[in-house]
Amino acid sequence: METTQPNSKKYSSPTPPVELRRVSMSFDEKQVLDNVSFQVGAGETLVLLGVTGSGKSVLLKLILGLIKPDAGQVLIDGKDLVPLPETELLAFRRRMGIVFQEGALFDSLSVFENVAYRLREEGERDEARLEQRVRELLRFVELEHTLDKMPAELSGGMRRRVAIARAIASKPSIMLYDSPTAGLDPITAQAINVLIAKLRDVEHVSSLVVTHRLADAYALANFIYSPEIQDLTPAAGDGGAGSCTLTRFLVLRDGATYFWGTAEQLISAADPYLRKFLA
Repeated sequence: METTQPNSKKYSSPTPPVELRRVSMSFDEKQVLDNVSFQVGAGETLVLLGVTGSGKSVLLKLILGLIKPDAGQVLIDGKDLVPLPETELLAFRRRMGIVFQEGALFDSLSVFENVAYRLREEGERDEARLEQRVRELLRFVELEHTLDKMPAELSGGMRRRVAIARAIASKPSIMLYDSPTAGLDPITAQAINVLIAKLRDVEHVSSLVVTHRLADAYALANFIYSPEIQDLTPAAGDGGAGSCTLTRFLVLRDGATYFWGTAEQLISAADPYLRKFLA
C-alpha cells in the first residue's frame, strides 16, 4: 500500500525532533526493517502499530542509539546518531525518556529512589532540591503518597506511572513508550493514556508509542488533556480525527512502512490488510 502523508503544514517542522531516513536493518540475515522513513514533529505523537515482530520495538532502540542500522539515518534534532561513538550518544539519550512494558523499576529501591535515580546519575547532590523534584514528578502522575513504598507494594498500573515519573525526571523533549498499557485493565490503561496526553498537551513532549491496543491509540488521537478537569476531553479541529492532537499512525508490515497518516485516514482506508488489521 502506498503511504498517505498528512498535510505538511500541520505535521512537519524545519528540524523535527525525531526523523528516520531510509532505515534498513537485519538480524541473522532476517530483514527486520526495510527502507523505513518518518518524522515526529515538536509536540507530536506517533503511534506505531503492527503485528508482533514487525519491527516496532527495534525502531525505539535505534532512536535511543542502542543499536545501529545497516543503512539509513536516525536523526535527533537534526543530528544523525548512526556515526556517533557511544560517548557522544549519551548527550542525546538525556533528551529522551523511555517507558517499558514491564515498568523496569529497581525492586530493591523505594519509589523515591527509583524516581531520583536519573537525577542522582546526572549529578544532583542537593537533597532538598532532589526531594522537591521527586515530589513534583510523583504529583504529576498522582502518586506522591507512594514516596516511601517499594515497587512490590504497587499495582501494575502504579508501577507504570512511577516509571513515567522516572522517565521525565530530566525533562526530556522526546518520550518513547514500549507497550505502556499492555496487561493492564481498561481503567488503569486509560490512566496511562491520560499521562501520555498530559505530557504531549501540557509539556509539548514529542512521543512515539508502540501499542497493540487500538482503543488506546484512538484515545490519544481523538482526545486532549484538559488541566481544568485533569482528564481527557474530546478534541475539536477542522482537519478531522486526530488533527488538533497532532497524532499520526505508522503501520509496519514485514518491516516496511505500510501506512503513515492520521486516525481519520487510517479508519477510512479501504485497503484489505488495514481493514483486517483494524477489525
